[in-house]
Amino acid sequence: MRVQRTYDIVLFGATGFTGGLTAAYLARNAPDDCRWALAGRSTAKLERIREHLARNDPRWASLPLLTADAGDPGSLRRITADARVVATTVGPYTHYGEGLVAACAESGTDYVDLCGEPEFVDRMYLRYDARARETGARLVHACGFDSVPHDLGVRFTVDQLPEGVPLRIDGYVRTNATFSGGTLASVLTALSRPVSMRRAARERQRREPWPGAAEGRRVRTGPVIPRGARGVRVLPRRSRDARAWALPLPGIDAQIVGRSAAALERYGPDFRYRHQAAVKRLAVAVGGMATVGAVFALAQVPFARRRLSARRSPGQGPCAERRARSRFTVRFVGNGGGRRVVTEVAGGDPGYDETAKMLAESALCLAYDDVPRTAGQVTTAVAMGKPLTDRLTVAGLTFRVLSTT
Repeated sequence: MRVQRTYDIVLFGATGFTGGLTAAYLARNAPDDCRWALAGRSTAKLERIREHLARNDPRWASLPLLTADAGDPGSLRRITADARVVATTVGPYTHYGEGLVAACAESGTDYVDLCGEPEFVDRMYLRYDARARETGARLVHACGFDSVPHDLGVRFTVDQLPEGVPLRIDGYVRTNATFSGGTLASVLTALSRPVSMRRAARERQRREPWPGAAEGRRVRTGPVIPRGARGVRVLPRRSRDARAWALPLPGIDAQIVGRSAAALERYGPDFRYRHQAAVKRLAVAVGGMATVGAVFALAQVPFARRRLSARRSPGQGPCAERRARSRFTVRFVGNGGGRRVVTEVAGGDPGYDETAKMLAESALCLAYDDVPRTAGQVTTAVAMGKPLTDRLTVAGLTFRVLSTT
């Protein structure tokens, strides 16, 4: 049984760009009896956020403010000991995130973040999963566009297919969104550490038990290989399913999906997922791949990395008008047991408005909903699954079946 805490939810990093959007979402959508607080390094900045919230709703004029610094373990222990769930937007997580994960694992406090950095997720598993299991803390990374639509979308698709058979799912991502300074900093940090990232992944593969191994299950994903499973290489190709060019999409999404598949028997005895960007025109596809290669190369050079990062400072992001024009869709094509299903997850601005919604609803889901009993480092599909899908559907995201044959 959970110990009573002062706050149901503490939002850490509320003064950042995405943090401010998340605070505004909670102010509009948290239940009336929700006990929540803002936390950050600067009391003055927190007060400005609170004043903005109070202008729209006077109830928040006395919203509690908690001072904490990512580099001060004592301050992090104080806020985690007083909270049931802590949501954080403070990145890059490789630089600023570990202290809060450690404090949550020690305090038995549920933790959600927006991390899309595979190295950080792997290192947090190695260092804190065992302690979190002991204290009952649920450490749930990637609770934004990385990787909620993909993780929950695959689970939604799996639920439309037969049980106990090999399953094959292809995901195709489309979006017209732009990015903030914080996202740019996180991407450049991840790209600049390929050796450290591979080292952390290999160490996790050596130490992490593979839930499907005892039953002889194989879980295959690409391009990231979780739990020692055999990967499937994703090559650029013309896809009839997507009616577009399908390009390998690097990042953490396939890794998260693979870990959900390994943990949940419903994904069948042999599961494969391919994660791809869908691009209509060949010229755009070629240009996109060239840009990714160039950014990766420049990220290895400190001077060039600093120049790239300076193009948009942390705390800056697209304006409300630009976000209003942004959309995303993720189409899933699943096959198994002689059945074929096409599903889709869709929403508005993925990087900010919808990401703030996903993070806030993840925290509310852990705080209030009847979710599976889990602990340690878990994915959104494992920790929350259908309750979070239902929440996001009510909040405006769509999860729908397009066709079945």
